Amino acid sequence: MNKKTIYLFLLFLVTNTILAQKFTRQDSLRGSITKERSWWDLKKYHLDIKVNPADSTIIGSNTIDYQVVEKYNVMQIDLQEPMQITKIVQDGINLKYQRDGNVYYVYLVANQSKGEKKQLVIFYGGKPKIAVNPPWDGGITWKKDENGKSFIASSCQGLGASVWWPNKDHMYDEVESMLISVNVPKGLMDISNGRLINTKQLKDNTTTYTWQVTNPINNYGVNINIGDYVAFSEKYKGEKGDLDCQYYVLRNNLAKAKKQFQDVPKMLKAFEHWFGPYPFYEDSYKLVEVPYLGMEHQSSVTYGNGYKNGYRGRDLSGTGWGLKFDFIIIHESGHEWFANNITYKDIADMWIHESFTNYSESLFVEYYYGKEAGAEYVRGTRKNIRNDKPIIGQYDVNNEGSGDMYYKGGNMLHTIRQIINNDEKWREILRGLNSTFYHQTVTTQQIENYISEQAGIDLMPVFNQYLRDTRVPTLEYYFTEKQLSYRWINCVDGFTMPVQVYLNGESLQIQPTKEWKVITVSNVNSKLTIDANYYVAELNSTN
Repeated sequence: MNKKTIYLFLLFLVTNTILAQKFTRQDSLRGSITKERSWWDLKKYHLDIKVNPADSTIIGSNTIDYQVVEKYNVMQIDLQEPMQITKIVQDGINLKYQRDGNVYYVYLVANQSKGEKKQLVIFYGGKPKIAVNPPWDGGITWKKDENGKSFIASSCQGLGASVWWPNKDHMYDEVESMLISVNVPKGLMDISNGRLINTKQLKDNTTTYTWQVTNPINNYGVNINIGDYVAFSEKYKGEKGDLDCQYYVLRNNLAKAKKQFQDVPKMLKAFEHWFGPYPFYEDSYKLVEVPYLGMEHQSSVTYGNGYKNGYRGRDLSGTGWGLKFDFIIIHESGHEWFANNITYKDIADMWIHESFTNYSESLFVEYYYGKEAGAEYVRGTRKNIRNDKPIIGQYDVNNEGSGDMYYKGGNMLHTIRQIINNDEKWREILRGLNSTFYHQTVTTQQIENYISEQAGIDLMPVFNQYLRDTRVPTLEYYFTEKQLSYRWINCVDGFTMPVQVYLNGESLQIQPTKEWKVITVSNVNSKLTIDANYYVAELNSTN
């Protein structure tokens, strides 16, 4: 079986696997913009809860402020089993509601007039799903620190924030601001998003911490982190002035944290250079220790990398450069720009979060160690690419694509940088994305179109190849006498992409398509190599 046949066979298998995947009614209710969601626009949440470590329960309420976009009287609220809504109130009236799996249909009594601003309060409680393998298989993590004190955290990307609190659990509609009030036993602190605006000690030996988020925030970015924390802080002088940076770690880890967290100002300096100002100056930047690896919770980035450089002490690129920084600090903070500032509307487009943030790691390396070091890092991550299924998932069913959105997605962006072949233009595009789509939810098409337009190059064939296909585009070529013939194979219809090659040691940009092209060469014994910064394969069929 030749290479081309193998590629076609693999594509056949991948395509049929995807088509065979079955989605349920609950998948559709979770992943689509239903009629019961589309008629109202989120304005504000006030999540007010009591967390009880003794029995692993959460009880409380969520007050939802919204604006009516279209007249309707049935609202979809999401809350996953086994959590339960106990009461819903609007204008002093207890509302009727009906459960359908992880969805509650709320039947509103008051007239919902277009343009009107309304409010309702949802009371709920129960034992939320325990995180099995956070953050990938998330929920609530209930652990103890080495001193025997409770150490608790939430993580719920993909799974959905409705695993522990009731909300409009779809990414397309971000709440514009939020209050988070968390009551915990005395001796523990809750660290959530935004700024701490109130601490209230109650007579029952508990304390309520209230945090205020003034910027739009996606649901999975909302978090609770509860433990015996100690804190330290600094001010970073950034592009928009002084940024408050606060660090919360377990009591026994303070000395280690003060040393390891020196990567934070380095990260901010590099990423403000590449991506523009940190997007949440008003809400501060926090790094919070948690009992799992870490997650990109907005303005409350969580950390569990064991105070080691690399990814739990190892270099994912295999080049050595990955041990120059703490992976979790750099990667999860990179998400403040790509995930929290620019957020996908549908999880099928999760590459917008992960591809850019994976690529940000190499940009961090480049900023401090040079362009070739950054390139070596991103090229080194290719060994982790599986090419198992397309990077883009299926829409409207809460389905994310391949994990290749990390390493393959990062290498796709690195390849596009080579195509543009103008580093300042590339930096302008990265910064322009964050200013153009500032605090917005977006689609793949918006991001693809923006990059193409700003580059002045039609990059749609490139995006189609890397995001929607599993094959690695392969430059097939052969020499005859003093001619070089070349074309792209293992690629999507209409694929065209320029590529830099070295012909007999001399740099040359060629413009292959799926049709054979021919150029004259001066040497009978010619040799061709492809610039390693392009994520492509080659097939010399001369013999």
